[in-house]
Amino acid sequence: MNSLNRRAASLGLVAAIAACGRSGPSIRAGDVPQFKRYAGPPVTQVVVQKTQRRMHLLNGQTVMKSYDFGLGNQPIGHKQFEGDGKTPEGLYFVDRFNPRSRYHLSVGISYPNERDKAYAAQFGLNAGGDIMFHGQGPEGRVLAPRNRDWTAGCIAITDNEIEDVYAMLQLRTPVMIYA
Repeated sequence: MNSLNRRAASLGLVAAIAACGRSGPSIRAGDVPQFKRYAGPPVTQVVVQKTQRRMHLLNGQTVMKSYDFGLGNQPIGHKQFEGDGKTPEGLYFVDRFNPRSRYHLSVGISYPNERDKAYAAQFGLNAGGDIMFHGQGPEGRVLAPRNRDWTAGCIAITDNEIEDVYAMLQLRTPVMIYA
């Protein structure tokens, strides 16, 4: 019984010490953008129309927000291999959020799926990955005015717009990307 009390006291002390420490790395002003908050209806689907360069955030059948965007530097066709500069087409899902993106903020799309991986593998190639909705950041602010489709396969909007999208989307939101 005495060792049980000692164990409980030790765990309590460790928890108390941990609670007094920093919760993560130190963040200086300017390191991370201020996050917008969103309290409206949930986004139930993102529809991306590559040809029209138009992205819609929907709640059911209602379009809540729409954005123009830039694509990969080879915008026509479905992404098949790492480095092909294409943006995927098909059904994917929001799978991660990056508050420290070099493109201001980014929201990950679940490319490649198993079908994408299998297709690339039959040619002995990698399907690639890290497809995101993202802002411009310093690099995009230089490239986007000269070439609308400047990414390596991502969907790029302005920094202000990605702040809205970042706040509105949730993990596992379906993303339908059409040609």
